[in-house]
Amino acid sequence: MGPIGRRGFVAAGVGMAAALLTAGDAAVAVGQARSGAGRSDAPRPALRGMWIATVANRDWPSRAGLTASAQRTELIRHLDTAVARGLNAVVLQVRPTADALWPSPYEPWAQCLTGTQGKDPGWDPLGTAVREAHARGLELHAWFNPYRVANHTDPTRLIATHPARVHPGWVVPYGGKFYYNPGLPEVRAFVQDAMLDAVGRYDIDAVHWDDYFYPYPVAGESFDDDSAYRSHGAGFPSRAAWRRDNTDRLVEETAERIKKIKPAVRFGISPFGVWRNATTDPAGSDTRGGVQTYDDLYADTRGWVRKGWIDYLVPQLYWNIGYAACDYAKLLRWWDGVVRGTGVDLYIGEALYKAGDPAQPAAWQDPAELSRHLTLAKEYAGVRGHCYFSAKEVGADPIGAMGRVVADHYRKRARPLPRAS
Repeated sequence: MGPIGRRGFVAAGVGMAAALLTAGDAAVAVGQARSGAGRSDAPRPALRGMWIATVANRDWPSRAGLTASAQRTELIRHLDTAVARGLNAVVLQVRPTADALWPSPYEPWAQCLTGTQGKDPGWDPLGTAVREAHARGLELHAWFNPYRVANHTDPTRLIATHPARVHPGWVVPYGGKFYYNPGLPEVRAFVQDAMLDAVGRYDIDAVHWDDYFYPYPVAGESFDDDSAYRSHGAGFPSRAAWRRDNTDRLVEETAERIKKIKPAVRFGISPFGVWRNATTDPAGSDTRGGVQTYDDLYADTRGWVRKGWIDYLVPQLYWNIGYAACDYAKLLRWWDGVVRGTGVDLYIGEALYKAGDPAQPAAWQDPAELSRHLTLAKEYAGVRGHCYFSAKEVGADPIGAMGRVVADHYRKRARPLPRAS
């Protein structure tokens, strides 16, 4: 997410205008009926959303250690901003680094709240967020990161009762960070338990994951899962195939468990925007992405759609129209083709955080770039909404890019999304 979000922390945002139903929408409805997975066969209104990142206090709280009242006031301000911008959903990061924004029996209170991991903040942020979002007609998607433990490799900086300290064999240091090892079945079971506790406790509308599965490659380093591979990798043609199977199992098992706990709660994933380049796989996109989720993160995002394991997908298309290596327009067309007839909703992750950033290409200095994205997306019936990274920029809007999106596409109030029950 942005400077501190998905992908080394690069993320996205949410948005999209509600549109009249088209023949393409009808095709999506047919796909939903065919795919099963408890989906309704009625097309949903378009999603307009934004991410609220809590890791390293990226969006909220603005800093660790604020009073409970100040934290709540800031959170409410973000929700009110979403309404003012014509959005109908927020994606709140509730498990940023193997800690929690609710009183979890599995993991400690999140450090981003008080500055001290495990310290009770004196209120229930997730419970409040759900209640206040719904009061404003907003969906609340609870955003979890499955495997990231810490943005450092010092176990003494974790609370003594942290599961990563109680089970040090679960953890792999890599690239200056700690990760749970996806190759251990006990880890996979634990992280599911930790995340799904929130599904059982709260009236959330969706479980949402970002792009972190196996970590992004770090030059000169290898992810040390040798022992897990020796124990569990028999029968696979390669370590890469075994790793992909580990990620597949996490996705499939989580999908099944969500439906058992609360069938109406949706499951969505927001992957890095390139599945595979066409130079690697003819089925891939016409891109030259330096990262390919299938090969580098061991995440077969296209496969999850085709197998019907997820309800929605939010690929992070964080490039401008015409960008040589990863053209937004080409990727938009490719992902639209991936979801057609599957019943999986496609929302596009938008890089609002790049608008006006002097380090970005010239296209991002134009306040109209994002609005052009939404105009282009209307040509593809499979695209059912947009999500913006992230809340800070949705509010501050330094060069007016979000305001331009609202003026061009969100003049009419967002259609409310059907509530999970």
